[in-house]
Amino acid sequence: MSNPLETQRTYALVGTGGCGKTSLAEMLLFQAGVIKRLGAIEEGSTSCDYEPEEIRRRGSIQPGFATYLWDKNRHFMVDVPGDGNFTGDMACLLKGVDAAVFVMDAVDGVRPLTKKIWRMVRAENLPSIVFINKLDRDRADFQMAFDGLGSVLGIKAVALYVPIVKDDSLLGVVDVFAGKALMFGEDGAVIEAPVPAGMAEDVGYMRDVTVENIAESDEVLMEKYLEEGSLSPEELSSGLRKGVLSGELTPVVVGAALENKGGAQLLDAIQRLFPSPSDRPAFVNAEGEERVSSDDAPAACFVFKTLADPFAGQLSILRVLSGTISSDSTLKNMRTGEPERLGSLLYLTGKTQTPCKDTLGPGTIIAAAKLKNTRTGDSLCDEKAPFVLPMPELPPQLITYALAPKEKGDEDKVYAAMQKLLDEDVTLKLSRDEESSDILLSGMGQLHIELAVEKAKRRYKVDIILKTPKVPYRETVRGKCQVQGRHKKQSGGRGQFGDCWIEMEGLPRGSGYVFEDAIVGGVIPRQYIPAIDKGIQEAAARGYLAGCQVVDFKVRLYDGSYHTVDSSEMAFKVAGSLAFKKAMESLKPTLLEPIVLLSVSVPDENMGDVIGDLSSRRGKVLGSDSQGGITEIKAHVPMSEVLRYAPDLRSMTGGQGVFTMEFDHYEEMPPQLAEKVIAEHQSHKTEE
Repeated sequence: MSNPLETQRTYALVGTGGCGKTSLAEMLLFQAGVIKRLGAIEEGSTSCDYEPEEIRRRGSIQPGFATYLWDKNRHFMVDVPGDGNFTGDMACLLKGVDAAVFVMDAVDGVRPLTKKIWRMVRAENLPSIVFINKLDRDRADFQMAFDGLGSVLGIKAVALYVPIVKDDSLLGVVDVFAGKALMFGEDGAVIEAPVPAGMAEDVGYMRDVTVENIAESDEVLMEKYLEEGSLSPEELSSGLRKGVLSGELTPVVVGAALENKGGAQLLDAIQRLFPSPSDRPAFVNAEGEERVSSDDAPAACFVFKTLADPFAGQLSILRVLSGTISSDSTLKNMRTGEPERLGSLLYLTGKTQTPCKDTLGPGTIIAAAKLKNTRTGDSLCDEKAPFVLPMPELPPQLITYALAPKEKGDEDKVYAAMQKLLDEDVTLKLSRDEESSDILLSGMGQLHIELAVEKAKRRYKVDIILKTPKVPYRETVRGKCQVQGRHKKQSGGRGQFGDCWIEMEGLPRGSGYVFEDAIVGGVIPRQYIPAIDKGIQEAAARGYLAGCQVVDFKVRLYDGSYHTVDSSEMAFKVAGSLAFKKAMESLKPTLLEPIVLLSVSVPDENMGDVIGDLSSRRGKVLGSDSQGGITEIKAHVPMSEVLRYAPDLRSMTGGQGVFTMEFDHYEEMPPQLAEKVIAEHQSHKTEE
């Protein structure tokens, strides 16, 4: 192999949207000599954001991949989107790396979404380094951001560098261990200097805390520190790396990515402190079997992302879990059972693709072009030594829109175009509404849906209209009644005759549909009874008030009659549907609306506004919990009131609020609102 496994690093850049991850990736690639000039998000010239939708909105919507050499060591980097609309597959992306650089904004510090992302990093047990970015900005506050790591996220933070800031300008950093200043010159150059006099005391205190934290993470070091009161540089270095690998310690590096400041310090920390593939724990499959990340183990790869390329076609992004692979390798897809020849392998740096002829070992992130039937979440293995890495559970979609073609009759084109996007975005869900026949697209937020539709329009040349979907209302009944359904038709020759008596009554919420056959004495022959049941169910699916399915009722079939010649299954099916309609007329049906459980995390200062807004949406607040300046609110809210909640929450909280929602139950709808839904349904029927 061209690079020793021990010096290789594979990591992700993670953090909330707007914290500067893509700019940081640009700085690291510039420092490593991969690119000759720094690109800028405002100019649409960064390496990792190259999709037209990313350039237009100035933010990442899909992960960026890059590889580079630092001090002759191979690094693989994944730039993970931080906007809540595009973090749905983060758990899958984190399966492909050994560590994470957790990027924080020095102006905003810990945000509600920061907690969620950090929990995902910890769930994967990834060793981490925090990079506090944007220290060149107005209102940047290193101490506030640093303190939030411990008080809100529960991180045992170890400051490797602290910033030297004057008049909103980042002049340099102080190396806490070395006790010297590194002043920034042109193009990221660093000049050593004494620690500024006004900072010496604070830096000394920071070093003492850092040494104590390292000592506390290791019993042997703690014993020596208590006995002698100090640790050697070698002990501090090895103790720090051991603490990082175990997840006990999280080092902190500082900088300003847009100004190319702090990149070299971060790259050195990544090389010194992050695990190599051979240092990481073994991978574990669903049965608890382990696969060690070693060159000598059988070959196994995990496909953790799929991208569409206009020239190379579908790109499957592989993480080599164990063993070695090359372009000549043929591996078994464990989902399909079919062999896949890897063929064309490509190193990725943004949209730049470099053909790879090397033999590749564990930790490598590589793109395989045009695999036959491989998708995100698949495991590719040596056929003689199968190993399947489980696909992580992804969060549920939060919002659903209906799609319609601009030209009638193009529904299949719209469906086919969106279906192609599902291969590269596992957080999208495509379905058809059986009640309305709408094409439904579900995603993580309004922006997620809108940009997916934009991408489909651009790539596949289809005109798609986004419309708010039909809310899945339901109808139900109360009370009990007995009615007759009689169908008799004589038109020359054989006629149609079916006659049934049913008793219909409402059931408690969530009971569903119950059919009881109480026929005795053969008044209706056995072969016709399923037809009556089917007629009732089909009529219930069409609804009575507003075209919504009728639920939670019981039908007892107790009497009827038949004709030896004219009776048939079809005649009794019609009789059953007629009986159902008569019963609905007698039972005064009501409309039910779906209620979702909404969990909203916002800064404490926005809590009042958010609770007031939820009340205005007919929500019932179940409770709230505040921790570290962030309040989590849980509420039951009608689904119809939160179809477009994402932009409203963003507006109320300045983009710092995040939410999840899931269906909870159905409740009876207020009469005045039900009347509007019914009237709208009637007007649509009239138009048709």
